[in-house]
Amino acid sequence: MITVILVDEHHVVRAGIKRLIEEQNDILVIAETNQSDQLPALYEEYQPDVFIIDMNTAYGSTLNRVNELTMTYPSARVMIFSNLPESFFANEAIQSGAKAYIRKTSTTEELLLAIRSVAAGKTYLSVDIAEKLALKNVADDLEPSTILTPREFEIFRLLAEGMEVESIAKELKISLKTMANYQTQLKQKLNIATPIQLVRLALKHHVITLNE
Repeated sequence: MITVILVDEHHVVRAGIKRLIEEQNDILVIAETNQSDQLPALYEEYQPDVFIIDMNTAYGSTLNRVNELTMTYPSARVMIFSNLPESFFANEAIQSGAKAYIRKTSTTEELLLAIRSVAAGKTYLSVDIAEKLALKNVADDLEPSTILTPREFEIFRLLAEGMEVESIAKELKISLKTMANYQTQLKQKLNIATPIQLVRLALKHHVITLNE
């Protein structure tokens, strides 16, 4: 059974999604809330397979909370359900740790497919958004500043400059566990495995220079 928590400020939206989901015999809504700041507490209490989170025009705070959740709890899986169709917002959502980005205009079949995909640990995007993001990533040539969140990019730069992990964690006021999670995210997003590769990438994109 796939367990789901709904996060949307509008009760009618949550009720509609819940009704659709509960028609399935393999998906169950176990909790719901209208406040995204409850994500850590809800994860600790329920450990759902999937969070379905609304993202509206105040997307910045929502994505920050998603990022904090997935950094603190790497096994947390988030699906963004939004009225914002532009590929920019989907890109921001995925960079922040979400596993899926679905428009509220999507079909029921696509919604259910996304839930099942995320529960299985896969990333899911609407076909049109996926195509736009693929073209964008090719054009960017994996430019770090475009595929990393601001905090991730800051850590990337500090690591490239040779700053110790413990010192970075202290300067940014984060735990070593959270710092380790950021390092894992950097490796995955930048497709690197070693400190040398990280430095080379930073040099290539002029994040640092040899005379620093």
